[in-house]
Amino acid sequence: MTPEKLVEELKKACPTGLKSVVLYGSAAAGDHTGKRSDYNVLVVTEDLGTATLDALSKTAAKWAQAGNPAPLLFTQERLAQATDVFPIELLDIRECHKILHGGNLVAELEIDTKNLRLQLEHELRGKLIRLRQAYLLTGGKPKAVADLMVQSLSTFLVLFRAALRLFGDRVPQPKFEALEELAGHLDFDVAVFRQVQELKDGTQKPKDVAVGELFNTYLKTIECVIDAVDAFIHKGE
Repeated sequence: MTPEKLVEELKKACPTGLKSVVLYGSAAAGDHTGKRSDYNVLVVTEDLGTATLDALSKTAAKWAQAGNPAPLLFTQERLAQATDVFPIELLDIRECHKILHGGNLVAELEIDTKNLRLQLEHELRGKLIRLRQAYLLTGGKPKAVADLMVQSLSTFLVLFRAALRLFGDRVPQPKFEALEELAGHLDFDVAVFRQVQELKDGTQKPKDVAVGELFNTYLKTIECVIDAVDAFIHKGE
């Protein structure tokens, strides 16, 4: 199901209460890689009671069956109220999006970045903890470890791009451009992430890579970014 087809289905399911449908993420940033990427959409409706949820559920299920995350659902009021606790996500959406239907409600969001460092450190540390937990269950098997890195890569690249907001004014939308920019501030080697991307793309196979060594470097580089975020003192704080 394409984003355009999704909009058609949503309009049929919610003919009067659908206020906006917003495409964000890799597809809006120019990073989309066909079948290997999914589509992310934010849907704003008049209300989010069970009647609305029930009306949207069939369309959401078909969207998910096509390999996409379920739509993010907000009312306009709830979206504005969420800016203090989701600065990473909403800054990204505000800066790079495509309106598929309705008004551009995300452009109107007022987002204070003073909570960015705290959310960023929380997310990075939590993801690193879960990465180590998952590694314990791989038994060190190269294919399983490679899959673990591949599955976590996109999340870390999104968080690294958010980290760049703390250290520089230029924040490119494509994730690897942002990674290169961040490496210029923090002095780490981006090669490890490019190699994991090659595993994800299928241009390299786990059997041709020193997976254990790669995973060790992957962990250390993530820790480098976390330490820099932890040490950062936001101007004005």
